[in-house]
Amino acid sequence: MSRPDYIPSLDGLRGVAALLVVQAHIGLVFPNTALQFITMGSEAVGLFFALSGFLMAHLYGSRPVTRENVLDFLVSRFARIYPVYLAAVLLVAMLSGMQSVNFVQPIIGGTEFLRHVFLLGSSGVFWSIPPEIQFYLFFPILWLCLSRPQRYSGVIVGLAVLVVVDGLLELPGPGILLLSKLPYFLFGALAGAMHSCWDKWRPSASTGAFTLFLLAVFFVYRHVLPGFSPEFWSLQSAAAAAVIVALVARQPPIAAHVLAAAPVRFFGAISFSLYLFHVPIMFLVRRAFEALMPEPVLILVALGVAAAGAWFIHETIEVPSRRLLVGLWRHHRWRADSRETPAETIEQAILDLQETEKRLLGGEGAARTGIRENGDEKLRA
Repeated sequence: MSRPDYIPSLDGLRGVAALLVVQAHIGLVFPNTALQFITMGSEAVGLFFALSGFLMAHLYGSRPVTRENVLDFLVSRFARIYPVYLAAVLLVAMLSGMQSVNFVQPIIGGTEFLRHVFLLGSSGVFWSIPPEIQFYLFFPILWLCLSRPQRYSGVIVGLAVLVVVDGLLELPGPGILLLSKLPYFLFGALAGAMHSCWDKWRPSASTGAFTLFLLAVFFVYRHVLPGFSPEFWSLQSAAAAAVIVALVARQPPIAAHVLAAAPVRFFGAISFSLYLFHVPIMFLVRRAFEALMPEPVLILVALGVAAAGAWFIHETIEVPSRRLLVGLWRHHRWRADSRETPAETIEQAILDLQETEKRLLGGEGAARTGIRENGDEKLRA
């Protein structure tokens, strides 16, 4: 990729997080496995939230907050998330309707199906999508704060107080509401806003090694020191996630060599499809081949099929649907602009003509140039 705002290491970080979510669900799909896995799915999703906040602030924070830009942002985010999400919901609903299949994370009943269609469901991995979408709807307010911090200082203070109350009183609310994960998005957005201020800082190799060490600690500390913080979702973990994203975004040596490697970035590119579809794909592989091979081999096969399936879905559903919806929106914008342009051009021409007349008729210059009126037209003598 050659976009100036593209940060390869962040793609790799997203890929690592997606793989850890997949690893966390191996025991769910293969409950009889003798392997004991340390699961780090919550940490991976928390990192996703902070990364989302960072990217929104990094990509949009410096742009002017206009009606057109906000609508472009919302359409782009909707096209990025919803079509492939809806495809995953339909697949899970279909598997859930087959009683003989006994799917592990079912969507039961028409009401639950509609809740998921309207981004209010919480079955399986779908629980994390509603707060993501809610953050996109909330982001224009944050966008205003980033673009005009002095003017919206009161809103910034209010958000800071809300985050502190959220963390200290531990009153996050239901998991599908934005309030429950707001610190991760806000700390990530703050890191994204600060990213441009660090343009002169060139991190050293030791910074890169520290970044990888911090990333490893972030994922394993609850399992190494279970008494230290048994609950992951907290202000501390939100701040740590934002710091990690900020450090990775600077692409320090060693860390960038690992996270920006092509295989890791590949999983970052397909991460959303992999996140949404890995459980049903692995489940179907298990049901189809569990009698043909031992479970450890079956797990490896399921992981490979899940990665290949996610790539296929990314290429056939995720990317084309996003391009189609964004293309339709841009075509609509172009048609709307083309309808407005003639009237705007005429109005501007009239204003320019009036301004020219004032300059020409406002003093002695009018007499020297010999302007005289002939009916409604002004002709130069």
